Amino acid sequence: MSDLAVNAPAVAPETDVAAPRGPRPTRALSRRNIILYGTLIVVAVYYLLPLYVMIMTSLKGMPEIRLGNIFAPPLEMTFEPWVRAWAEACTGLNCDGLSRGFWNSVRITIPSVVVSIAIASVNGYALANWRFKGADAFFTILIFGAFIPYQVMIYPIVIILREMGLYTTLSGLVIVHSIFGMPILTLLFRNYFTSIPEELFKAARVDGAGFWGIYFKIMLPMSLPIFTVAVILQVTGIWNDFLFGVIYTKPDNYPMTVQLNNIVNSVQGVKEYNVNMAATILTGLVPLVIYFVSGKLFVRGIAAGAVKG
Repeated sequence: MSDLAVNAPAVAPETDVAAPRGPRPTRALSRRNIILYGTLIVVAVYYLLPLYVMIMTSLKGMPEIRLGNIFAPPLEMTFEPWVRAWAEACTGLNCDGLSRGFWNSVRITIPSVVVSIAIASVNGYALANWRFKGADAFFTILIFGAFIPYQVMIYPIVIILREMGLYTTLSGLVIVHSIFGMPILTLLFRNYFTSIPEELFKAARVDGAGFWGIYFKIMLPMSLPIFTVAVILQVTGIWNDFLFGVIYTKPDNYPMTVQLNNIVNSVQGVKEYNVNMAATILTGLVPLVIYFVSGKLFVRGIAAGAVKG
C-alpha cells in the first residue's frame, strides 16, 4: 500500500482558473500622465523659481548683481548679505538688523499659539461632546466672527487696548492674535472631536470620568494631528502678520515682518538687493521649517476631519 501510494501519480484537482480582471495597466508615457506630470512640473517651477532667484541673489555681491543675470549662480559666493540682514541692516532709526524683530516675533508667537490653541481645543471639545443650552447659538456667533474683516475691528480694538493700558505692548498684540485665532481653531477642533467615535466618550462617562478627565486622558492623546494643524496655521498666520504688528506695537516692539518692510522700503543710500533677499528668506524661515518638520501630521489632521463639516 505504501508503494502504491508513493508511486501513484499526483492528480491535480480540476479547478477553474479565473482570468485576470480589472483595468489594464497604463503606460508610463500615456497622454494622461504627460498632462498630469507636465502640469505639476510647471506649477512647481512657478513657485520654486522666485525662491531660487532669492537664494542666488542673497549669495552674490552687489557688483555681480549689477551685471543683470539674476538666474546665474554666484561666481563668488558670500554670506555677508545674510550677516548684514541679521545684525546690521537699518530698520528705521536702529541699524541692528532683523535680530531684534526676530525675538519680538518669538515673544509674540509662542504665547499667542499656546493660549489660542489651549482655549480653542477646550471650546471644540465642549461643543462636540458636552451639549449645553445655547451651544448652537454660541457656535454660530463664533463662526460668524471668523468671517468679519479684520479692518472693521482695528479701531475698536485700539480703543480697548488703550483703556486696558496694553496699547503698543507685546502683551496687547498677544491678546489680539489669540482672540482672532479662536473662531477658526474652535471650528477645527470641534469637527475633529466630532469624528472621534462617540462610544469612547460614553464608555468614559460610564467609568465615572468627568469633563477634564475625558479631555486629558482620552481626547488629548488622540488629537496630535489636529494640534499639529492648529500649530502650523497659527504660527504661519501670526509670524507672517504685518497689519496687527504695525498698528498695535511701537518701533521697539515691531515683529520681524514690520522690520523687513522697513529694510526693503528704505530710501537711504544704495539699494542692496542681496541684503533684501537674505532678510526676506530669514523672515520666512521659521514657518517653512515648522511645516517641513511636521508636514505629515498636518496632512493626517486634515484627512482625519479637520475641515469636515
